[in-house]
Amino acid sequence: MEKQQSTWHTAILGLQHLLAMYSGDILVPLLVGSALKFNSQQMAYLISADIFMCGIATLLQIKRTPWTGIGLPVVLGCAVEYVAPLQHIGTTLGHSYMYGSIIAAGLFLLLCGGVFAKLRRFFPTIVTGSLITLIGFTLIPVAFQNLGGGNAQAKNFGSPINLLLGFSTIIIILVLNVWTRGFIQQIAILLGIVAGSLLAVILGQVGFEPVGQAQWFQLPQLFYFAQPHFEWSSIVTMVLTAITCMIESTGVYFALSEVVGQDLKEQDLAAGYRAEGLAAILGGVFNTFPYSTFSQNVGIVQLSGIKTLRPVYFSAFFLLILGLIPKVGAIATLIPTSVLGGAMVVMFGMVGAQGIKMLAAVDLNTKNLLVIAISLGLGLGVSAQPHLFQFLPATCQTVLSNGMVVGSLTAVILNLLLNGAPHQDTAH
Repeated sequence: MEKQQSTWHTAILGLQHLLAMYSGDILVPLLVGSALKFNSQQMAYLISADIFMCGIATLLQIKRTPWTGIGLPVVLGCAVEYVAPLQHIGTTLGHSYMYGSIIAAGLFLLLCGGVFAKLRRFFPTIVTGSLITLIGFTLIPVAFQNLGGGNAQAKNFGSPINLLLGFSTIIIILVLNVWTRGFIQQIAILLGIVAGSLLAVILGQVGFEPVGQAQWFQLPQLFYFAQPHFEWSSIVTMVLTAITCMIESTGVYFALSEVVGQDLKEQDLAAGYRAEGLAAILGGVFNTFPYSTFSQNVGIVQLSGIKTLRPVYFSAFFLLILGLIPKVGAIATLIPTSVLGGAMVVMFGMVGAQGIKMLAAVDLNTKNLLVIAISLGLGLGVSAQPHLFQFLPATCQTVLSNGMVVGSLTAVILNLLLNGAPHQDTAH
């Protein structure tokens, strides 16, 4: 009986991981599909296939093999950094070249992951702590945008009903974390999302039409939209974006390793990069997207205190099921954006706090303070004003408009200049 209860507990923890990433992931097919003028049937396929491939990508990352898989409790999805390049390539060159560039970027990650992992010694605690802090704090504006309703240009953005739902979710999560113990405390984010959604139903803010319109069963298909074609400029654009996401993933890997108490070695990082590369190749073949680690799930691991892989395995299998049964998957789309925004404020704040905790262990001399101050300042500044580099070439904008990339590169370079190259055995 105890084993059965443990399994149910683990499954619910897996559901919590899924709901935390679900909204952010279905946003990508919605944005890309609308830019490519997909009809409702094509959009339904794209969302379901994407969710299914998220499950595959997650399994590739959490299951260790001699060559792939970092083996940390991480969920994978398509990063928003890929949206603009995919929209541009798809609308100017066509679907075929978009999927070709995804496959090429995946091959780059697969083949160059080992090379990039050798740079691990350039990520000592002063750098990883700054990067993890940036991951949390650069995403707080995204959380607040969702809390306000999702679209800052909409007339109802920040309406009393959105604020009520968002801040109620925050309060519920806070109360459950402070005044409960055990399993209830571990699933505080999930309960907050459920409670916030129920409040939205009571207030008449949820419509159930998407569930009725969704299909019961759908299999992902090879080359559903187009056969891949390859062209150098689209490949360069996607490879640059992939490098950007790889740097972000590095921060997530180190954040999770800090939370679970697992020291990352060069071969671990290489296996993680290769897993993301293989996932991107499959995404191109099945006409979906490239996949990378999701930052918000770090906050769940931190808050729940559950550091094993079992909940993430459940989450991956749930994603596979939702991808095959669109009608069930559509239920998760009913969660109001403002409710998810409230949960994100807590999760992203916890990620930032984890980075501050790491930085507190660093010798805060003048040089290290400069590394922290300038890397955080530039990273947060770029995130606040991403159009600062609008007059530079598009490829430069791809890299420089991402606050996490700018901040992490600044931290690495300044640390090298001010503290010198760290030895291999003192990397982290």
